[in-house]
Amino acid sequence: MRFPSGFRALNLAEFRLFFAAQLVAQTGSWMHSVAQSWLVLQLTNSPLKLGFIATLSFGPILLFSLLSGVVADRVPHRTLLLATQTAFAGQALALGLLVWSGQAVYWHVGALALLGGFVSALDGPVRQVFVADLVARDDVVNAVALNSAAFNGARIIGPAVGGLIIGRFGVVPAFLVNCAGFLVVIAALLALAARQAPPRRRAGVLAQIVEGVRYTVRTPPLGTILLVLAVVSWCVFNFSVYVPLLARDVLHLGAEGFGFLMAALGVGAVIGALTVGTRAREPGVGAMLALAAVACTMLVGLASIRSVPPVVALLLVTGFTGIAVTAGCNTALQLRSADSLRGRVMSVYTLIGSGMFPLSAFTVGAIAQAWGVSVALAIQGIAGLTALAAIAARRRAVGVR
Repeated sequence: MRFPSGFRALNLAEFRLFFAAQLVAQTGSWMHSVAQSWLVLQLTNSPLKLGFIATLSFGPILLFSLLSGVVADRVPHRTLLLATQTAFAGQALALGLLVWSGQAVYWHVGALALLGGFVSALDGPVRQVFVADLVARDDVVNAVALNSAAFNGARIIGPAVGGLIIGRFGVVPAFLVNCAGFLVVIAALLALAARQAPPRRRAGVLAQIVEGVRYTVRTPPLGTILLVLAVVSWCVFNFSVYVPLLARDVLHLGAEGFGFLMAALGVGAVIGALTVGTRAREPGVGAMLALAAVACTMLVGLASIRSVPPVVALLLVTGFTGIAVTAGCNTALQLRSADSLRGRVMSVYTLIGSGMFPLSAFTVGAIAQAWGVSVALAIQGIAGLTALAAIAARRRAVGVR
């Protein structure tokens, strides 16, 4: 069976195996995310504490992703992924057992979220690089887009199924399914051919970090693209804080409704990722600015709506535009970076794409705690539009295309 051009990377057996395993594992991860957010609200009833869990989950990415990029350029990628998937499986199993035994308290969730954050700091850059390892250069755009589609397809399935499971059986099954999903990835990685480690560099770790950051920032138009990504990451991608509060406090929905809203985001995101994947090249800077502006506008819209159907529609558009920006940035970095620097370049992507989340999530949680989630959405949307206008003005001034 041959896949059409929009899915051509799936014609490669190794990528196809990894893609399928990722889809299973990411579905479990989204179930875990929904269950963890719901568990925190049950334990604390605090938007601020919910935002702090997100800070713990992503804080290590902010601190250590650049160092992880150096590791990704020195150690075989499959070896690193085997280690991270094992750690993720252990984290999910531990949280499931704590809740099942009736011993789980807030600090347990926080400690395990922090552990997951440290693992994610290493996992992010190497996972991005490993996808490109599995395909030819001409297929990188398609492979990156399909990988994003798998992640966001899981966002459709995971929250929807997770919400149903939580509503009927509680959060424990969601954590155990997540553990099983990572075991599937481990099995797939063991079935793939081992990858050779890149040659070790004599330069010190700090020198290699500086080299990677300098290369990324000074390669036009990547600096501008990363600024757009930073705005989207800070303002838009706080779904684990926005959506449960929207579901509970604004729309008065339960766990099943929360899962449905997260699934709506995922539907839009899959369409966005596949749209990028069918293009011959990554979106330009102008297109990314426009997509990011639409995403921020959706936040302002969400701040003023109190019924489910329009919220679902706005979440669909938010998912589409947000993922189109991130997938486009990912592809641009992968295609424009030298092989010897790719791990470090993707660590910058991970730093901006995920590392800003702990600060923004805590900020959003604090605003929502004080004035409600609608005010938080409005502030983030307006701030994002203001920042994008400044980036567009800078782009015109320096002539970046």
